[in-house]
Amino acid sequence: MAFAPMGPEASFFEVLDQHRASLLALLKRGGREPAGSGTRLASRFEDSVGLHMVSHCTTRKIKSDSLKSVKNFALILKILSMIYKLVQSNTYATKRDLYYTDSQLFGNQTVVDSIINDISCMLKVPRRCLHILSTSKGLIAGNLGYIEEDGTKVNCSCTTAVAVPSNIQGIRNLITNGKFLLIVEKDATFQRLLDDNFCNKLSPCIMVTGKGVPDLNTRLLVKKLWDTFHIPIFTLVDADPHGIEIMCIYKYGSMSMSFEAHNLTVPAIRWLGLLPSDIKRLNIPKDSLIPLTKRDQMKLDSILKRPYVTYQPFWRKEIEIMADSKMKAEIQALTFLSSDYLSRVYLPNKLKFGGWI
Repeated sequence: MAFAPMGPEASFFEVLDQHRASLLALLKRGGREPAGSGTRLASRFEDSVGLHMVSHCTTRKIKSDSLKSVKNFALILKILSMIYKLVQSNTYATKRDLYYTDSQLFGNQTVVDSIINDISCMLKVPRRCLHILSTSKGLIAGNLGYIEEDGTKVNCSCTTAVAVPSNIQGIRNLITNGKFLLIVEKDATFQRLLDDNFCNKLSPCIMVTGKGVPDLNTRLLVKKLWDTFHIPIFTLVDADPHGIEIMCIYKYGSMSMSFEAHNLTVPAIRWLGLLPSDIKRLNIPKDSLIPLTKRDQMKLDSILKRPYVTYQPFWRKEIEIMADSKMKAEIQALTFLSSDYLSRVYLPNKLKFGGWI
């Protein structure tokens, strides 16, 4: 499998190559950044892992002879029996498949999702070991090839996106010449970059989007790409609390999936844009900005209190800039400067000169 790079001269990637060298040196030292750790509820933060569950966390008992929990107990047994059959027959099903086996019994999809997470946590195994797959919503494009579990050869291209596989554990023979991986928060931005031929212009590279809050498979794919290639990974998100939250999920994980943090988080991820400080630096007009809502302000306060922000002073500074200005901005605000400013100027300059934190 061969790729034909069409991107900039090798000198363009000097700072990126230096960044990758520092990441590899960090891995040799045990993967730890110069930070510490903190504790919050049932999850502990470690800079080399992210948020992961502590062994002495509070547990909840569900009894078959209790009126309060008898239904939940029955539903857990029902799903456990279905998992047993899947494992015995070496077949797989999606969470949606399980729900539709008896939709009246379960009531709604979130009940099934919650129970599957509880079972995975209780047994201390990843969900895929239960033979339960998630439906992928993410997309991938760029300089990447791999073979799926059924033997299908996939060649990602720089012009058309490919759906993230539903069984990340099953893909093999991954190959890339990519210099970096760019995680794009929103599908609309991802598609615009494809239309602007960004992947070819900055070839070789890889782009991924989870179309907002990433599903499990998109997070697993990003983790697999990091573990396989150890290339720099950057996020491109809106300069708003929601975008920062999504970036944190990729980098540090979430409380709800902290029991599987070792398989999902990539603490080496860096914040490329849109930075709140970029708004002033680029003179983006105020009428292109959006006032923070009360919910936004509460989200920012929550993020600032998280243990990992304590060890990210540059992140804290950017978040405080947003909080002080009481304004947020979408990536689309850059179109004020020119319709292709994002792909033609903003991202190339950030990547060439190391404009990440």
